[in-house]
Amino acid sequence: MHTEGHCADRFDGLRKAFEANFRDRDEIGAAVTVILDGEVVADLWGGHADVARTRPWQRDTLVNVWSTTKGVAALCVHVLADRGLLDLDAPVARYWPEFAAAGKAAVTVRQLLSHRSGLSAPQAPTIPADLYDWDLMTTRLAETEPFWEPGTVSGYHMLTFGHLVGELVRRIDGRSLGVFLREEITGPRDIDFHIGLAESHDHRVAELQPPPEADNSELAALYAQLGPVVLTTLTNPPLEAAVANTTAWRRAEIPAVNGHGTARAVAQLYALAAGGMLSAEAVERARTGQGACMDLVLGAALGYETEIGLGFWLSTANGSYGPNPRAYGHDGYGGSFGLADPDARLAIGYTMNRMGTQIANDPRKMVLIEAVYASL
Repeated sequence: MHTEGHCADRFDGLRKAFEANFRDRDEIGAAVTVILDGEVVADLWGGHADVARTRPWQRDTLVNVWSTTKGVAALCVHVLADRGLLDLDAPVARYWPEFAAAGKAAVTVRQLLSHRSGLSAPQAPTIPADLYDWDLMTTRLAETEPFWEPGTVSGYHMLTFGHLVGELVRRIDGRSLGVFLREEITGPRDIDFHIGLAESHDHRVAELQPPPEADNSELAALYAQLGPVVLTTLTNPPLEAAVANTTAWRRAEIPAVNGHGTARAVAQLYALAAGGMLSAEAVERARTGQGACMDLVLGAALGYETEIGLGFWLSTANGSYGPNPRAYGHDGYGGSFGLADPDARLAIGYTMNRMGTQIANDPRKMVLIEAVYASL
């Protein structure tokens, strides 16, 4: 496997781990970037941008990073809070009055960011195409009664997180979250990350290979074990990974799951979340845990307790984002991730197009993180 890009000598272990992912873990195309003390110390890419392996992965190859986007959406919210335009402990309804419906008048911004609002899915029947209609989705969420008592426990807001926090941004700033991101954060810094991708970038987008599908008997057995909250979150709307290869998906703004970027851009944005743009106080707010628990949506599948800060998952004793329990980040469906560790002055971004089957902590991710920290 021939790797493109550059890597400081001390991070040669990362290069070897990155190349091993192609040799041992069926990588098709991927990239990884490490920023240390504000300097890009590793920026590697390789493999192919299409499943047929005819199109080489380039320095500027974009890929849909699924829920790694959530950390970027959270960064936008923290920027508004840092500017004094948003109180994280205020009721969401202060900024979005319609949200107070169905018993949600007391739900706070903090609860939205920590997946504790009880709105892990709309209650009205929803199809995938509805995700593209911003006003429809935000109206449905405003009308939805929480599935559990807000603030008591987290329940991963898989698809709804972006519409919830994005509507907050729109109500406060007047711009959509994707436009706010472009005009306030990525554009001025030449960061190649997009929520709502313009047609002019389509030729750079990598084709995702969805994870293997379970057979019908396995799916039936799985769904028979799921509680109503999990089942509704996973199936309303029902979503297949291949949808991310469509034009409609790319054009829409779905700030929970459809950010497109390079690994370099992911690392740059998580470096901003680690203090490159946020104040020290904002960084501490972002990584303050809101209580460890078995997540109502993901807990049974993960098999261990997790803890979410304000828009980011904490590393904790599980080491999901390295050995520092106060490091934080976000995984994307299939394997991508962004990591922020203010104590180590470190940020990592990883993107790929062969989607794995694990909900979190894909083996490719974990060997890259281990290699980076071994080099510090």
